[in-house]
Amino acid sequence: MVPAKQAMASAAESGLDLVEVSPNAVPPVCKIMDYGRYKYEQTKKLQEAKKKQTTFQIKEIKVRPKTGEHDLMVKIGHIKRFIERKDKIKVTVVFRGREITLSEQGREMLDTIAHETEEIATVEQEPRFEGRTMVMILAPK
Repeated sequence: MVPAKQAMASAAESGLDLVEVSPNAVPPVCKIMDYGRYKYEQTKKLQEAKKKQTTFQIKEIKVRPKTGEHDLMVKIGHIKRFIERKDKIKVTVVFRGREITLSEQGREMLDTIAHETEEIATVEQEPRFEGRTMVMILAPK
């Protein structure tokens, strides 16, 4: 145990800072170090951690129950491109007016999309109704 004045004098003599590491300990624990360099290294560690972090977005693809075969294949192409970029996809079938009676066609459409993308994507949320829309979420494997 070194007195505070002696520790501060020793830190000043070596051109470093006296940093309190554990203030709640009895007696408090201090360390002689270059505080500016320490802060710099901490920010570098945070930046490195952010680089390794994976980020994704949720992309939304909207279709209607009467969407044609070719248009559906184009949408599936977009879905595959989004999956390759590690994004999640929210596939929405929108029912307008009397189309609500075509809910079976909407479910078949979502099943087709899930089947076409099963090599690269998994169904994270099964198709379900939310008001006048049917929603399914796909995530990259």
